Formats: sequence, C-alpha cells, structure tokens
Amino acid sequence: MKLLVSCLEASANLHFEQVLEHLPKCELKGIFDEKFGEPFMRSSEFSAMGFVEVLPLYFKAKRAIKEMTRLAAECDAVLLIDSPAFNLPLAKAIKEAGIKTPVTYYILPQVWAWKAGRVAKVEAYCDHLASILPFDGMYYNRSRYVGHPLLDELRVRKNELLQSGKIAFMPGSRRAEISRLMPIFREVASQIKGKEKLLVVPPFLANEMQIYGDVSDFSVVTDAPSALLQSEFAFICSGTATLQAALVGTPFVLAYKAKAIDIMIARIFVKLRHIGLANIMFDFMGEEALHEELLQEEVTPGNIIKAYESCDKEKFIKGCEELRKYLKYGSAASVAQIITNKG
Repeated sequence: MKLLVSCLEASANLHFEQVLEHLPKCELKGIFDEKFGEPFMRSSEFSAMGFVEVLPLYFKAKRAIKEMTRLAAECDAVLLIDSPAFNLPLAKAIKEAGIKTPVTYYILPQVWAWKAGRVAKVEAYCDHLASILPFDGMYYNRSRYVGHPLLDELRVRKNELLQSGKIAFMPGSRRAEISRLMPIFREVASQIKGKEKLLVVPPFLANEMQIYGDVSDFSVVTDAPSALLQSEFAFICSGTATLQAALVGTPFVLAYKAKAIDIMIARIFVKLRHIGLANIMFDFMGEEALHEELLQEEVTPGNIIKAYESCDKEKFIKGCEELRKYLKYGSAASVAQIITNKG
C-alpha cells in the first residue's frame, strides 16, 4: 500500500505514529518526520506560528502542494493531519486535478473557533472526515467521531494527587513560543524552592538547547507524558500539552504570549471564551473551566506564582476522569480502518 501523508506539526507526527501501528506495511510518501522513512519534505521545514511568521513559508508551501498533488496520483490513499492552512489547499488541488485517490482528513479544522466557511471546503475536497472532538458533529455534516489520539498515547493517569517534589515546565514546541516564555519560566523556577524543575523539551529540539538560554536550574527531559505523570504541578504554554496534563490528572496553569498583532487578529476573529483545549471542552460540556489561563501582559512571574499557590489541585483528578469519559476512546485504530477501507 502506498500512502501519501501530510504531517506538518510535531503533534501530527505523534498522532500518525499511533495510526501507523494499526496499518499494514506501507510505502510512505509526502511530508513527515524522518523517523518514518524518507519524506519528500521534513515536517520541521514548516515550523512556524502566528499569522506573521507563516508568511515566509507561502512559496515553499505552493511548491510542496504541486509535488504532493503529483504524488497523490501514485498512491492508494491520502492522509492529511491537522494544519488546515496547508492541507485544505492540498486537498483542493488533489480533487481539482481529477485524482481519484481517497482523501482522509484527520483532526478537522477548528471551525467552532473561527473560519466556519472551511466546513464546505473540507466536505467538498475530502472523502473521509475523521473527527477527534465530540462536538465537531455540531458543525460538520458528515464528520465521524473516531476518538481522541491522546487516549492512545496516554495509557496511564493519576488517581490521586502526587507530592513528588517535581514540577514540569513546558514552554512550547515552537522556537518563538520558547523564546517568549523561557525568561519568565526561569524567574518562576528561581522563586520555587525545594522542588526539582523538569524542563520538557520536544525531542526534535533536543539538539538546539541554545534557544532555551540558561537551563542550569532545570533537569532537561524529552518525554512529556512521563514528565507530567511524575510532576505534582506544571506550567504550560497553550497547545496539546495542556490537554495532555488534563488527561493525566496533573494540576497546571496555562501561560501564553504571542506577537501583539497575532493576538489582535485572534481577538477579532476567534469566538471562544478559552484557549486551553481542556477548558474549551468543559465549556462545550456546560461546565466551568478546569484551569487558569494567563495571556499576554498577564504572563508575569508574580501572576504565575500566584496561580500556582492558589490552584485548587483536587479538581484536576475529577476533571481528568470527566474528560476521559467525554472523549471515550483512542482514535488510531479507527483512522487506520478508514484508510484501508475497512471501517
């Protein structure tokens, strides 16, 4: 089986790795992490965040879409994971080229947050819509809830609070996020005495520690789930890591800083009360937020320490149980069945 894959993000590669375990032996083509084989382009070549920082990637993406469309004609199936700014134009190019290879979109565009017009495009250009959020069905007409990938990846959880003496710091997976948060996280770490501070570094950045600056106060680790399981608390940049922590049962506070123009644009177009994935889910469930969110100018060492000291840690164990019941099961096996036309 020849499979064309589009994984632009580190998280997409993690989710794809789980799907791959359920697939028959495949010849992989496209954009993905080199650990899976020889990609046409590496995922790391598309690492960027925000409305401004993605602009230099525009022409690279145009060239990539042209080549990916050609490759789609040689393959038995196409799997697009997240990244709608790239994957939607790719899906459109494949369909408009008259290529009959079935296209599966896994981790659908977040139309419940903004760009509701993407629903029509996804449904026009993609054959299978694999949803990882139970409420996607409120917006898409023919999406199928396949479960959530983190329930495949996080096989263990806490049943009670830990007093481990360890605290996790997770400043993000993009260089811009890290450069904004690390000076603040360093100051926070210096104010917390008697605890081991775990700095969680994505594996693909393990050889680029210079972007973190001075890490002498930290123990550097690369396994995020393990770090969260060991830690009694976590300080986390927005993103998948916040949901990881919630599903493990580790109390945490979200701290997020972005370019002012990105926040301005987001506040105009994004219609959500929260930015943390766990909080968004609890909102759809009709319940109060699970964790505190500090944004932009609120992200100061003093505010972060205050959030840490005043946190109601007990509710994270209950919140973990509620989220796992809400999401039900992992998604990898169902996605593999869709790709192989067995589900």
